[in-house]
Amino acid sequence: MEETKESVSFKGVAERLTIGITRILENMPGVVDVRFVEREPAEKRSLLSWEQKNTCILPEDLRDFYLTTDGFTLTWGVKLDNECVSLGCMMINSVARLCPLLQPVSLFSLPNAPSLADLDWEENSTESGKRHASAAPHFDSRCRIFELDSCGGNGKVCLVYKNCTSGVVAQQSEIWFLDRSLCWHFLTATFTSYYRLMITHLGLPEWQYAFTPYGPSPQAKQWASLYQPLIFSSELSLADPAGDSYLNKLDPTKGFKGKTKVPVPKKKQTAQCSLGSTGKSQGSTGRHIGVKR
Repeated sequence: MEETKESVSFKGVAERLTIGITRILENMPGVVDVRFVEREPAEKRSLLSWEQKNTCILPEDLRDFYLTTDGFTLTWGVKLDNECVSLGCMMINSVARLCPLLQPVSLFSLPNAPSLADLDWEENSTESGKRHASAAPHFDSRCRIFELDSCGGNGKVCLVYKNCTSGVVAQQSEIWFLDRSLCWHFLTATFTSYYRLMITHLGLPEWQYAFTPYGPSPQAKQWASLYQPLIFSSELSLADPAGDSYLNKLDPTKGFKGKTKVPVPKKKQTAQCSLGSTGKSQGSTGRHIGVKR
């Protein structure tokens, strides 16, 4: 009886964690193999150990999340030609896999070997003329960056602590997306907001690129329009206030401006002819009356 109670209670926790998205996915046409990986809560000592090791304080909402489940994984696929193809993936790394994005330099590396910190040269350069966005994270010691999700190789969602000082515990964090071109894009200020975004986008491929200026690939847009039409259309309207930048419109008045026929004005002869015809009709009428007399 106790085991059944524990299983029922865990199912309730899992239902609250997924916000009922598993049932929604199972009822979608063509969706198969919806899997939610059940994990035990993380221990408090592992969280304290992570904070001491990385000199950072975990956000309160992320700490509560790890005390509920040590990470999150939910995958689903679609059936194409009688084969199951993996499509959606929602993932939050466990505490043990919440590793720094910038690994310490190895003793066996070359002294002049390039690193990610070299990408911040544009800000210090006076020749560029344009200063790099101050809100964007840096790859050097000014920021402490930890990977939350590898995004299937399409980029990385990171927990970022900015304006860090050596030996000082960092407390304020944000959620940023690092694309494959190593450019930063802001997602949310809190982990809770990011978690809701991830659930809302169903873990579709490249959904993080909706927050970039160039957006996801055409294939990813097709999947989004199929399984997420409402959010997909709203994201297009947010990308362009007019909401019609993705439509090719043709204005006939401009496209065929030189080919439109100008209406020819009626000549005065028509009026004279009409007067002549009326005179003739009157004469004929008169003769006809005369005959009657």
